[in-house]
Amino acid sequence: MSEIRTTCAYCGVGCGIRAEVTGPRMVTIRGDAAHPANFGRLCSKGTHLGETVGLEGRLLHPMIGEKRADWGSALDLVAERMRATIERHGPDSVAFYVSGQLLTEDYYAANKLLKGFVGTANIDTNSRLCMASAVAAHNRSFGEDLVPCSYTDLEEADLVLLVGSNTAWCHPVIWQRIEAAREARGTRIVVIDPRRTETAEQADLHIAIAPDGDTALFNALLHALAERGLAQVEAWDGLACDPGIPAAHFAALVDLVAASPRMVTLFSMGANQSTGGTDKGNAIINLHLATGRIGQPGAGPFSMTGQPNAMGGREVGGLANTLACHLGFSQDEREDVAAFWKTNRLCTAPGLKAVDLFRAIDAGKVRFLWVMATNPAVSMPDAGFVRAALAKVETLIVSEVIADTDTARLAHIRLPALGWGEKDGTVTNSERRVSRQRALFAPPGEARADWAIIADVARRLGHGAAFDWNCSAEVFREYAAMTALAARHGKRLDLSAHATLSDQQYDALEPFQWGSAQALPTDAKIVPVRPAQARFDPAFPLRLNTGRYRDQWHTMTRTGLSPRLSQHRREPLLEVHPEDATVTGLAEGALARVVTPQGSAVFRVALDPGQRRGEIFVPMHWTDAMAGEGRSNRLVAPEVDPVSGQPGFKNSAARIEPVTVDWRGFLVSAQASRPQGLAYWVASRLTQGWLTELAGQGSVDVDALLPEGERIEVADATRGMRRVVVLAPDGTVAAALYVTRRGTLPPREWIATQVGLGQAAPAELLAARPASPAPDPGPIVCVCHGIGARNIETAARGGACTVAAIGAATAAGTNCGSCRPAIARLLATITPSSEEKAA
Repeated sequence: MSEIRTTCAYCGVGCGIRAEVTGPRMVTIRGDAAHPANFGRLCSKGTHLGETVGLEGRLLHPMIGEKRADWGSALDLVAERMRATIERHGPDSVAFYVSGQLLTEDYYAANKLLKGFVGTANIDTNSRLCMASAVAAHNRSFGEDLVPCSYTDLEEADLVLLVGSNTAWCHPVIWQRIEAAREARGTRIVVIDPRRTETAEQADLHIAIAPDGDTALFNALLHALAERGLAQVEAWDGLACDPGIPAAHFAALVDLVAASPRMVTLFSMGANQSTGGTDKGNAIINLHLATGRIGQPGAGPFSMTGQPNAMGGREVGGLANTLACHLGFSQDEREDVAAFWKTNRLCTAPGLKAVDLFRAIDAGKVRFLWVMATNPAVSMPDAGFVRAALAKVETLIVSEVIADTDTARLAHIRLPALGWGEKDGTVTNSERRVSRQRALFAPPGEARADWAIIADVARRLGHGAAFDWNCSAEVFREYAAMTALAARHGKRLDLSAHATLSDQQYDALEPFQWGSAQALPTDAKIVPVRPAQARFDPAFPLRLNTGRYRDQWHTMTRTGLSPRLSQHRREPLLEVHPEDATVTGLAEGALARVVTPQGSAVFRVALDPGQRRGEIFVPMHWTDAMAGEGRSNRLVAPEVDPVSGQPGFKNSAARIEPVTVDWRGFLVSAQASRPQGLAYWVASRLTQGWLTELAGQGSVDVDALLPEGERIEVADATRGMRRVVVLAPDGTVAAALYVTRRGTLPPREWIATQVGLGQAAPAELLAARPASPAPDPGPIVCVCHGIGARNIETAARGGACTVAAIGAATAAGTNCGSCRPAIARLLATITPSSEEKAA
């Protein structure tokens, strides 16, 4: 069949994709060269979307408890429970918690039902966890959630400041555009981040601020520019402050900024996820307003969103503190919205933001919760508390793609939703560009569009006339028409020109951008902000930072199914400075427990001199479905920014301690294993099965770990080594277990390729190596092309001494580019032999 143009499922870059369906649940993916967000580029996650469209683990039918139900019965029960809750406890006892994974049409339907017809604003989104502080900063400065930049500004800038953004990993296509600007016009790059990330390693200047040191740095920078006559600003208390970095680094930063009128400051989760995140955003915006570096090509403060439709959700009112279409709760705005929706039940005030919402659930004030396309039992801060709250809410509805998530396990009713490749609608990316997501496959099982599920519940509640939509195009037209209200109230959001699209025109809709970045509000204002005060608790002397890995996404319900994406980081690693590790008694590859006042979790130790002393880092992705430990959000305090309500994921008080185990091992198996009672286990996807890392105390319960089948094993009691191979009836390898108490474990790479195959002799598997070894590529560096560290080393010794030369020789780094920093680091460690030097 012909290619279908759609949009990527992952980050807020909003890359265009051309997809060709090649068989049942099979698709080839390439970048859309005509899409203005990416011009054909894709990151590793987008490149391997085709590995995630299978039906493994899918929720395909409505479930009431553990029993399959038909749609009519399930939705009747949802509506009955909602109606009864409202009658007994009032509309504010009902809440929705939604997601940037929803399409704009889904978001619009959910917001309209709850705010317009139930009469409560208790709908919030997981975008509260990543973008709310940027939204609040925009509103304080511009009077609207307006992003005053486009991607082309990055290519026209002389200087790009990256603040709290590991761009090379988290927004790789944007990083490629910045790299291209550096190559074409000499754009300078400054990274402001406590960690020396892969992005920081490639920067012209890395400013290693202390956690939450951003506001102090930008205030001091603005003051220094004002002293040079390059900024117009009235002084306030806290403007002339200590920047918190070495004087030489600050001087270099001031000189770079002073010499670069065309400057973009791109800020992301590292700035937003803070108890002072709104002030950080305003400190950045203040610098641009005071220097006039805004509203012109190559200049401005640019907030990068995390999710594919975080911006779309902000547009339609997915946040609890907005009404719809950038409108608030003034009398005039409420009257216009009520008239447009033809309702007399419109909510009167903002609702509960995410952290407060789950506190209200715990307190019994919210009794009905509908969670859509997100996993708060994992993603919320103080996740143990959130999980306990979810376990006692009277009614928990979960609309999901995956049957078994940490949140879905607690649901009373589970509703099967469409996933990427099945949905049809729109998303808005970080530069305000609206693009279409189009269906590639027919709905699997009984899965349905989220907007249609919501509309059916609305009809059962007696509001059918207001939700009488037959397709996503009808929902979009209504939303687009509603944005005329925003324009009437002086907002820049206006899609009303698209309100008369026919179904055919909607189907063919090309990406378009709303608003003009150069048309800033005339009343944009500087907001005085003050530096955050550092905190210290001697019982928890370290500062914990959390974040993303290059090839994983959120809680891995999608990326965790991809064998390719699982190769980069198979376990959640605790990154710690070697000197801090020595003090605490930790070694590379050992296990350590991170403890905070909220809880504890166990991670594999990775020594990293790029970590500042006194600071540690762990990833955010692992869940109970994928691991027995490694859940970072057990650790994060539920403290929030007082303006935005966004939690501070980047700076929690913590301590670390070693975890002693009696044995270590790993299991390669055709079927997923979920061991119980171990000190540590983590599973990752293989092409034919799963690799599970294991560690425990006492004896090894082999029977509990292995499937049934013919067993062949070898043991060495002296070294405490045991290896067991299990063969399926057809002779293929069902599982292979490797355990040691004192020795080392064999490499996993070759063993991992033998699951489900019949050609490996049991003796080879017990020896953990093939009789005729093939060339070993080493640990995979470039996931897109499957290039390992030894491939790169061989090419380097053959004369490929630059990242570009490695790309030409091996293809590594030539697709998404997110591995180029790793290639550069690897090249720096390769010392040529005397013969190579002579050559």
